[in-house]
Amino acid sequence: MNSISVRALLVRGMLAGLAAGALALLTAYLLGESRVDAAIAFEEAHSHDHGGGGEELVSRSLQSTAGLATGILVYGIALGGIAALVYCYALGRVGRFGPRATAALVSLGAFVAVYLVPFLKYPANPPAVGDPDTLDQRTALFFLMIALSVLLAVATVILGKRLAPRLGNWYASVAAGAAFLVVVGIAFAFLPSGENVPEGFPAVLLWQFRLATLAVQLVLWAGFGLVFGHLAERLLVSKAGDRQGDEAASRTATAAR
Repeated sequence: MNSISVRALLVRGMLAGLAAGALALLTAYLLGESRVDAAIAFEEAHSHDHGGGGEELVSRSLQSTAGLATGILVYGIALGGIAALVYCYALGRVGRFGPRATAALVSLGAFVAVYLVPFLKYPANPPAVGDPDTLDQRTALFFLMIALSVLLAVATVILGKRLAPRLGNWYASVAAGAAFLVVVGIAFAFLPSGENVPEGFPAVLLWQFRLATLAVQLVLWAGFGLVFGHLAERLLVSKAGDRQGDEAASRTATAAR
């Protein structure tokens, strides 16, 4: 794949990330903001009971509108660009899949490795959940889990390709996937837990918030896969058609001479 195609796919990946971010933003606003408000109300009541509370630096209305939109859209654009570069490498190297199918595989793999696996170990918490004194530690553990999950996903793909000539594609994929699950399970067992739910916090609210964050990520990656797959296919099929046309014209000119 030449540099022009990579650049074109990178731009389309960022555009697809923006479109997927807009869908994720709508999901976050409809499903998540009410849960955040309820968690903030619990936190404020709890802090008042203990004589806490402080001046609000950024208004809640700004956080739930401009702040939320900026965070999710920038996140979508950045991840869209990174996923597009991964797509450029994966296209034609992970099997005989077309542009749309490869985009779907990259999106699914990114969702699992970047979010789902770390989420299962360190699920998202609403306000009032988690000790502020351990915030840095919990953040470091979460990003460590992301890095480990991504590296294991890459190793799984490499292992599957190495095993394919001996076991066949199906059994190689099953064996590599099983190895991924075993290593992830070991990591889950040895890494410390970041759970620290305050007494009296509603369990239903906690899980509603976590399911909402999961839905946001699912919409983001599914939207990216669909939009980017469409854009990539149009670009690559068009370029393939142009090359075939140029080759046909060259053969015609050669025959005429």
